[in-house]
Amino acid sequence: MPSPLHDSINELFRKRPEFAVEVLRDLMGVRVPEAGSAEVASNDFNDRPSKDFRPDTVITVGPTRDPLHGIIVEVQQAKSESKRRQLPRYAATLWLHLQRPVTVLCVCPDPGVAAYYTGPIKTGLPGYTFQALVLGPDAVPVITDPKEAAAHPELAAISVMMHGERRRPVVEVFVESLSLMEPEHAASYYEYTYTMASKAVQKILEELVSSTAWPVYSPFAKEHFGRGKEEGREEGREEGRAEEGARMLLRILAARGLDVPENIRDRIRTCKDVREIESWADRAIVATSLDEVFD
Repeated sequence: MPSPLHDSINELFRKRPEFAVEVLRDLMGVRVPEAGSAEVASNDFNDRPSKDFRPDTVITVGPTRDPLHGIIVEVQQAKSESKRRQLPRYAATLWLHLQRPVTVLCVCPDPGVAAYYTGPIKTGLPGYTFQALVLGPDAVPVITDPKEAAAHPELAAISVMMHGERRRPVVEVFVESLSLMEPEHAASYYEYTYTMASKAVQKILEELVSSTAWPVYSPFAKEHFGRGKEEGREEGREEGRAEEGARMLLRILAARGLDVPENIRDRIRTCKDVREIESWADRAIVATSLDEVFD
């Protein structure tokens, strides 16, 4: 079963897939196309019923219908030879599908696990050895500037996960940066970071936020802040479903070859009614014009 840490890391990449592009470019020097967009794609690589051939997250860079680069994000918390040997299969399958360059990015919070997945992997193809790119503690910067943390909250959250237990200032700076973000974003990134953190770092986070006035959703903060109650969490989940539905609707419209003006895009993105978005999506599947989709 996936752990909360596993799920939270993947949620970061799925919520803002551009983060994977930034990691590859800025931290690892990979040349990813300047395509202007990145989006989550299907991670189902099976051609028959199976549970073992789905990478954690698949991201494509570039136009939806003609991507320029594929990125596979895998979160690994333990050494596993069977999982290690899956990585070149994932890469090959996505490459065959896209006919474009593919990069496999392994996120490994533990330094020993990171070193394990960094090693080359021999395949059955003569002369071909696969190697994943690994985001472990050594590759993640120690962020000690609140403004930098607020500007790059995903990276700040990863920095707390990787370095917070040994470097308390990283945790302090992250909490300080939350006051520089929009309140709803601050709450979300605090929740991600808390879930990904070790027990020791969670205690530091609890200590630091106990004196703040803005709402967060961790188990500790639920006892202290009104929006941290279950109804606040449900509201956040509903907003997340609406955002995901909006992204999927835009992808359906693009696949249908419909040109969506900016005012309609804004209407879709700002809609918080999941049922209405689902209704639009049902119409979009068979629509030949936008008039058939929107009232």
